[in-house]
Amino acid sequence: MTTLTQILRSIEHDAFPPPDLGVTVVSAPSAREACVMAFTAHTVIAAEVDAAWVAERLPPEDMVAPVAPPFLTALAEATGREAHCLDAMLLAPAQPASDLVSNLEELTDHTHPRIVRALQYRDDVRAYVDPYGGVVIVGRGVAGRLECAIEVPDSVQGRGHGRRLAQAARALIPADAHIWAQVTPGNAASFRAFLAAGYRIVGSEILFF
Repeated sequence: MTTLTQILRSIEHDAFPPPDLGVTVVSAPSAREACVMAFTAHTVIAAEVDAAWVAERLPPEDMVAPVAPPFLTALAEATGREAHCLDAMLLAPAQPASDLVSNLEELTDHTHPRIVRALQYRDDVRAYVDPYGGVVIVGRGVAGRLECAIEVPDSVQGRGHGRRLAQAARALIPADAHIWAQVTPGNAASFRAFLAAGYRIVGSEILFF
């Protein structure tokens, strides 16, 4: 596999990089971002650097070094980008449409703060609001993968709305597709919602913009 797109599509079908303590270096997925993705005992670096540059800066068979501050700082300087936060990557297959989708209303106002933010990182963005004011967004992000994000108003948190929105995202994509979600590790409530909605953790990522 020579592109990040190929790697991510393979992961969607349960074919992960080999757990060999190795590092795979591929081109940046787009002009918009670069990234470091960590999977079980394997790291993928997708950026405008070559494998020799990476090898000079990483001890062999060190799972921590590729995601540690010294290397991330060097990568940011080499690419002229800034590192974003560490996120866990969660993944789920599509599921049939249900009443979770029927009560959603599409948002056409692209000045909504959540949509404005999504448009900075994704293409083909679609956003929907539920009767409780919750928002679910679906779009194409890193390497063209389908990604989602959800937002639940403070006034209705703790009632299962996050789980329902995460499930709805699975019904808003083609039947043969998969949907990705990125969750900051400290956001326990979001983690619980996505796991309850049938997503599984497949790795972690740090994006560079």
